[in-house]
Amino acid sequence: MSQELYDAPNSFIQNANIDKATYEAMQTAALLEPDVFWAQQAERLTWFKPWTQVFTGDFSTGEINWFTGGELNVAYNCIDRHLAQCAQKTAVIWEAENGEQKTFTYQMLYDEVCAAAAMLRSLTVKKGDRVIIYLPMIPQLMFTVLACARIGAVHSVVFAGFSAESLHLRIKDCTPKLIITADGGYRRGQQFAVKKQVDQALDAINIAHVLVVKRTGQEIFWQSGRDLWWHEQKDNVDLNLGIHAEIMSAEDPLFILYTSGSTGKPKGILHTTAGYLLGAHISFYYIMDYKPTDIYWCTADIGWITGHTYLVYGPLSHGATTLLFEGVPNYPDPGRFWQIIDKYQVSVFYSAPTVIRMLMREGDEWVKKYQRLSLRLLGTVGEPINPEAWRWYYDVIGEKRCPIVDTWWQTETGSIMISPLPSCWPQKPGSATRPFFGAKPVLLDEAGQLLTGEATGYLCLAQAWPSMLRGVYGDKTAFYQLYLSKFPHYYLTGDKARRDKEGDYWIIGRSDDVMNVAGHRIGSAEVENALVAYPLITEAAVVCVPDPIKGEAIYAFATLQKDVTPTAQSAKEACEWVAMEIGKFAQPSYIQWTNALPKTRSGKIMRRLLRKIAAGEYTDLGDISTLADPAVVELLISESKSVYKSK
Repeated sequence: MSQELYDAPNSFIQNANIDKATYEAMQTAALLEPDVFWAQQAERLTWFKPWTQVFTGDFSTGEINWFTGGELNVAYNCIDRHLAQCAQKTAVIWEAENGEQKTFTYQMLYDEVCAAAAMLRSLTVKKGDRVIIYLPMIPQLMFTVLACARIGAVHSVVFAGFSAESLHLRIKDCTPKLIITADGGYRRGQQFAVKKQVDQALDAINIAHVLVVKRTGQEIFWQSGRDLWWHEQKDNVDLNLGIHAEIMSAEDPLFILYTSGSTGKPKGILHTTAGYLLGAHISFYYIMDYKPTDIYWCTADIGWITGHTYLVYGPLSHGATTLLFEGVPNYPDPGRFWQIIDKYQVSVFYSAPTVIRMLMREGDEWVKKYQRLSLRLLGTVGEPINPEAWRWYYDVIGEKRCPIVDTWWQTETGSIMISPLPSCWPQKPGSATRPFFGAKPVLLDEAGQLLTGEATGYLCLAQAWPSMLRGVYGDKTAFYQLYLSKFPHYYLTGDKARRDKEGDYWIIGRSDDVMNVAGHRIGSAEVENALVAYPLITEAAVVCVPDPIKGEAIYAFATLQKDVTPTAQSAKEACEWVAMEIGKFAQPSYIQWTNALPKTRSGKIMRRLLRKIAAGEYTDLGDISTLADPAVVELLISESKSVYKSK
């Protein structure tokens, strides 16, 4: 892997929220005196009642409690407390797919959230009730999330692209009091059905009310008595019902977020109030280097944890201006993101490597049509970014003047755990570098032995942190069994990682993405990075298939640059390139050229599906409802009939 170093500009370092000495002092305190450290950090929030004990519990039981006895409200911390100073500051900018825009000041956001809270209370939703929110990226999505937090209801946002079956499973699992949805949404200039999915998901399930936002005006099925229009309820509700912010205990549930799991029953990751908010609050401040003048844009959908933490709760807890975008990166053309950055003078931009690679494939000309002079910090999230895409992001998008925070974290961790702090140390393309405050990463071998120095192993966390999950909803034993039982006294992340000689961390991928080829343990990310470094390839995913001699052989799916014709010669050269970059042992045995990879709507490649196709198992592909484009499956199967085999 590349070890070149990229220093942040002096202008960034001099104005950053933290320097190296301060980081080292804070991280030392967070690890050695966590109660003292987290008590100090918690003072950044507004409490109705102080806590009596900072932390109790340990990984041996899975009983975790932070800020016992403390009382606060998340929505109050995100809105009410800013009104005295920032009532007229822009809180949310909404950019619709068609370019329509709306801005909401903190006063306007307060009014909208209180109105939504009043509607929920008028429909008998109370503290502890679950509310499923199945909405496209429209302002009401943010209003309802915050309204639930305001009244103490537990929100569970389901991405509006999920199938009716996926929604059905989530409804059955958390038994919501209410569902909030829309008649439809817009994607690539076309309407898509939203409420229709809810109607199908509710088959054989009785629910008191479905609250419907009118977004497209399309015809929808209407069940009298159950279905209610948002605008009609808002016009007729007593708005005073929403003013009171419920007093919440620190460990009261805040939200359930289901992991998109490719197989089996989805897991409802449960996050609670104080610890989650604190993790979101301080990580946003230091890692996104928040300044009050920033226009901040996280491109994630609120249906994912990134949207929860770094589009809603992290920014708003600081009184920041956060951008909410309804569309997709390449509609109406591949310059859309850069056009929006210029339009609103976005200064901090946080997106996914899969988006960066997709736009990189479209060429530099789409970027260079726009100035992007407002940008000062770039970020990536969701998966490791390959060095080639990192350099393009740095060189072309940021014009070598914007540091990149390549962040590692999970739905379960609640907030960022490992990330560069560019004002404290150089960035390494492809490396998440060092732990954030309170994170104590370790590497373990298969036997659970601690690995020291340069090493590759299971990435685990050795110390509890405030924003960590508190459990799996409805399953008291799952938290311990899934995360704490394999290696006693450690939290198992499920990822493999490498630590280099400087102590920086490189995420290899999920532990089940490690291949064993002729006795060599090879991370899929290593081979993928090498393939993408080959000049003609823009994106790649590798899996293993059984091999009678090697045990496992590497099967690569690769996407070529636009207008490049796939040939056996280019496949041969790509295999040789990998051999040169890593070693002959890592050379793919098979390359399948493809125009698209199977990705979930959060941008993650569904390797489970690729393994099936590589093995020729086409009849039992499992649930593909989480794919952004299910049609990719048939394409991959048809392409598999002409696969290059290396000698």
